[in-house]
Amino acid sequence: MRHPTHYRTTDIDGLSIFYREAGPADAPAVLLLHGLPSSSRMFEPLLQRLSDRYRLVAPDYPGFGHSDAPAPGDFSYTFDRLADVIAGFTEKIGLSRYSLYMQDYGGPVGFRLALAHPDRVETLIIQNAVAHDEGLGKIWAARRAFWADRAAHEAALRTNLLSLETTRSRHLGSDPRTDRYDPDLWTDEFAFLDREGQADIQTELFFDYRNNVASYPAWQAWMRETRPSMLVLWGKYDPSFDLSEADAYRRDVPDAEVHILDGGHFVLDTAADEIAELMDAFLKKHRGRL
Repeated sequence: MRHPTHYRTTDIDGLSIFYREAGPADAPAVLLLHGLPSSSRMFEPLLQRLSDRYRLVAPDYPGFGHSDAPAPGDFSYTFDRLADVIAGFTEKIGLSRYSLYMQDYGGPVGFRLALAHPDRVETLIIQNAVAHDEGLGKIWAARRAFWADRAAHEAALRTNLLSLETTRSRHLGSDPRTDRYDPDLWTDEFAFLDREGQADIQTELFFDYRNNVASYPAWQAWMRETRPSMLVLWGKYDPSFDLSEADAYRRDVPDAEVHILDGGHFVLDTAADEIAELMDAFLKKHRGRL
């Protein structure tokens, strides 16, 4: 590789934020925002394939990966707060303009960034991240019950959200070809989830997820009004988010480029080559229009 990945940390509001970065400092920038229960590690396949053309930056949120994970009593685990930290992170490392790649939790973090600082966002790349209520699949029934009555449903939510089996199924989903998936993907994620204090952190953050759902209409209105250049990449075997969500984006942004891919919730597991090619073509196409 001409541009190897660097593994760095920087201080944001007293927190050590870990991030991966690859590519020329003066190249077009892509900010890569990960999902649950993953970390910036999920983007290693893109760092390996696109670092000769783009500046790729992938941070770990507070409470995830190798970033600091203060106890909930010492840090407010809300998506508003995560977005504030990541906004500060982009400013600290000099990302004044970037394309935004959002996967899962990256959606609510990224849409907050986009609405707060639309001048910084060149294009949107959405990969299995939801901005419409109908995109939440059947598995969300137990999660909605938790939002409605936390005390009655918290124990069930922790099992539903944080178990090793759930961590595994996020990757495999309904894909019949399970031999394509490296088991290290979910065992490594579960090792982080199983750390002391993680269950409390993730439960707090997931209770706040209800505020993402409440924000969907505002995100949709922003997309309809601004018509951002948008690439939607969707793993069709996703067990958490409904396949119809991919087309829902096209209702808001009729010119959105939508691709249904042979993979699951973390479709980079199985389709990294295809995603890298689609991203490269999309970014080259739209940079000339910005």
